Amino acid sequence: MHHMDVRVLEQALDWARSGQPIWLCTVVSTYGSSPRPPGSLLVALDDGRYVGSLSGGCVEDAFIESIRDGALLPHTVQCIDYGATQEESQRLELPCGGVLRVMIERREANAEWLTHLEVLHATLLGQKQLIRQVQLDGGRYRVSLDQATPAPVVREDDATIYIRIGPALRLILAGISPVAEYCAHFARTMGFEVIVCDPRADKRAGFDVPGVEVQSVLPALFIASGATHGATAIVALTHDPRLDDPSMIEAVKTDAFYIGAMGSVNTSRTRAARLARSGGLSDAQIARIHMPIGLNLGSKAPAEIALAVMADILRTHRGVEVNDVVSRARVPA
Repeated sequence: MHHMDVRVLEQALDWARSGQPIWLCTVVSTYGSSPRPPGSLLVALDDGRYVGSLSGGCVEDAFIESIRDGALLPHTVQCIDYGATQEESQRLELPCGGVLRVMIERREANAEWLTHLEVLHATLLGQKQLIRQVQLDGGRYRVSLDQATPAPVVREDDATIYIRIGPALRLILAGISPVAEYCAHFARTMGFEVIVCDPRADKRAGFDVPGVEVQSVLPALFIASGATHGATAIVALTHDPRLDDPSMIEAVKTDAFYIGAMGSVNTSRTRAARLARSGGLSDAQIARIHMPIGLNLGSKAPAEIALAVMADILRTHRGVEVNDVVSRARVPA
């Protein structure tokens, strides 16, 4: 899940707590190009106010128009395929002839619904994954623990839609540097929750990225505090072993999906030997650390290095092998 979905559920809770019925939309599937993946959320009120995104604008406008026209009122839960015809796809300006299937729920603000929203919100901020089940006939819903079996984020059968709800993507930056600052900008744009940890007051004073949480503690202490989950990436980008090494020692003890440290090939070899000798890390633990960090894009400037780092984090999160990235890059346009 993306951090934007956390904001969606926070807004849904605010509106529901004030007694307002809400519309909750979930992207079920996409065909062709789509700006938002399955599982993405949007919440809206009858007056057209909304938070979240389904397609980047075109589908949202069509959805809000149908609310105002009253076309969706009789239904508690329904699925709509936006862009199913060529004419509609052109009207909605969906990229590459894409089709977007969206589950739309109309929910009254009662105690059961509030509790359900609170569980979903806590799951995005927590450590475990749940499966949300919504029956298409009647609209009943419930959650159950995810058994961690390989499955798509959203799947659908004749009667029920199953949505995997997990912690929102999180990036922990172990120390502030020019590269870290660009990473923070890129990560926020990509939908990550970003947390920067640095005990150095002078570095924190010069850091200003909107929407980024700054912790004035040693990164290693923050990482060791239990602030990570399986959707967390941890990167050390300072070139300072006093910050980077302890961060890596603690990071490999977590279930973070990406761990990386900046440095050249020679610097990385030296770091690996140091972590084994002084940090007591095993070969398997050291192998979890991406070093040198990032895709090999020939990056030199801080922004270019940050781009390579975030590209590698996204590649890892999506389960794409490096060789697949290279082969796709060579395909002629």
